[in-house]
This record gives sequence, C-alpha cells and structure tokens, in this order.
Amino acid sequence: MPVPPFLLFALVAALVIAVAIFSHLRESKRREALRRAASASGLTYHLGRNYAIPDTYRFLNPLGQGRNRYAFNVLEGVCEGCPVQAFDFHYETESTDSRGRRTTHHHYSSFFLLEQEKFFPELRIYPEGLLSRLGQMLGFDDIDFESVEFSRAFVVRSRDRKFAYDVCHTRMMEYLLEHRDLSLEIEGRCVAMSFDRRLKPEEIPGRLNQLIEIRRLFPEYLYRG
Repeated sequence: MPVPPFLLFALVAALVIAVAIFSHLRESKRREALRRAASASGLTYHLGRNYAIPDTYRFLNPLGQGRNRYAFNVLEGVCEGCPVQAFDFHYETESTDSRGRRTTHHHYSSFFLLEQEKFFPELRIYPEGLLSRLGQMLGFDDIDFESVEFSRAFVVRSRDRKFAYDVCHTRMMEYLLEHRDLSLEIEGRCVAMSFDRRLKPEEIPGRLNQLIEIRRLFPEYLYRG
C-alpha cells in the first residue's frame, strides 16, 4: 500500500526537525565542554564568530583559504607565559558541476596560535602525503635532513634554509616523529598548529601543551640580538 503524500511529507519534516534538535543539543554540549576546557587552562571563552582573527593572521596558509573565513569557539589568554589562542575555523569553497550548478562547501578545522617576542621567516612543517609527493615529482622540492625517517615523514618548506635547520634540530625532529599528526607554521611572531577537523574539547589542553613544548624546543640563540 503506497504511503500518502501528506504522511511522507510529515515523516520527512519530523526527521529534519529531529536532526536539527540533535545538532543543536550536540553543539550546546560541545560549547559547555569548551567552557570547562578554557576554565581548566586559565583561558577565556568566546562563542560568537570572529572575523578579525583570520583577517589579522591571513598570512598563515591555513587561515588564508577560501572565503567567508571566521573563527568561533575562541579560547584565549596566557598559557605558560605565552599569549595563545585556540579556536574552530570555518571557510567556504565552491565547485561547479558539468551543468553549471554551483555547490558551496563548508570546511571546518581546529587552530592553535602562539605569539612570541621575535619575528621569524616563514617555515612550514607538515606530514608527508600524496599531494606533497606529487608536488615533489613536479619540482616543488622540500628541505631534506640527515634523519631519513624525519624527511620521509614530514614536508619542510622555507625560503630560509638555515632557519629551517636551526628549528629542526635533533630534539625537535624526535618530538615531531613522536607526534606525526602535527602541522606547524612559523611566520612573523606566530607559531601555529592546525588540524583538518574540529577537535574534541578534551583534546584542547593537551594540544596547547604541545604548542608550548614546541616553542620551548626552539634554540635560545634564535632570540638573541
């Protein structure tokens, strides 16, 4: 027996409402967990969209992508004597199919930012992947190190090779090999760490500690003079 159209419509409407309620409750629960994470780390929490953060730091590659860029669920303050921010990040891209129909894609990630006292040239360190291997085949080479394991695991790119070697010393390479999911960018006064997903609130304190630990691994002679 076929389902009457009005009943089918009612079922679809009920499903849409149920999904919306579930999403709202899930986000409310996440926001409350983020507030607790901020409090535990001695940071302040801001819920709303923040367009100024991506605009201020748009020179960092992950924050310069797409359009309609904004930070939200921002945690900020001082951690271990360093000004830090941790936030969810959103941007949009568009694609067009063979019929000319446009689709908007929403991208979400987690971002951690530490400001230090001195300016440095751009240095990017991120896990080796298929795209980076293809790039190397096309001539976009990265910097290699004495550690073959590290060179195979991470892509390191900088116009200042000496600075790259200064930062990627033995202890730093060992640390990164123990945490192979880290993607780092250093530029200006910023040390940034990004993830291509929204992290669980309980992950944030540990990730902030990783960011502080990475900063501590910078050779002190880089800050002299």
